[in-house]
Amino acid sequence: MNFKRRRERPKAEVNTTALNDIMFFLMLFFLLASAVANPQVVKLLLPRSSSGEQSLAKKTITVSVTQNLEYFIDDVQVPVENLLPALQAYQQPGQEITIMLYVDRSVAIKDVIEVMDVANQLRLKLVLATEPKP
Repeated sequence: MNFKRRRERPKAEVNTTALNDIMFFLMLFFLLASAVANPQVVKLLLPRSSSGEQSLAKKTITVSVTQNLEYFIDDVQVPVENLLPALQAYQQPGQEITIMLYVDRSVAIKDVIEVMDVANQLRLKLVLATEPKP
């Protein structure tokens, strides 16, 4: 039997400093690339027109509903019965309108649906505004 004390063996070390640097740069590259690249967008080279006119820009209308069921279109109070004609007055041919709907959280969903129905009748886009969680 060999009862001799084993001499301390040299410890094997792997120096990963260079690997850490490479991984950091790869992570940074992919983070920046994902922030810049938008897969939903198709890039096109659009033709130029000789007249130089462009189509009308999208217009946004703010519709607000308070907890007392008061309806406002761009800070002008409108009765719920007149919501359809009031929004029709904003429509112009060739112009795309989007409604930003701000509703107090205590308002019932049936009152929100009334505004959504008006937007659907006029074939307008509607976006329900929310507040981010803290």
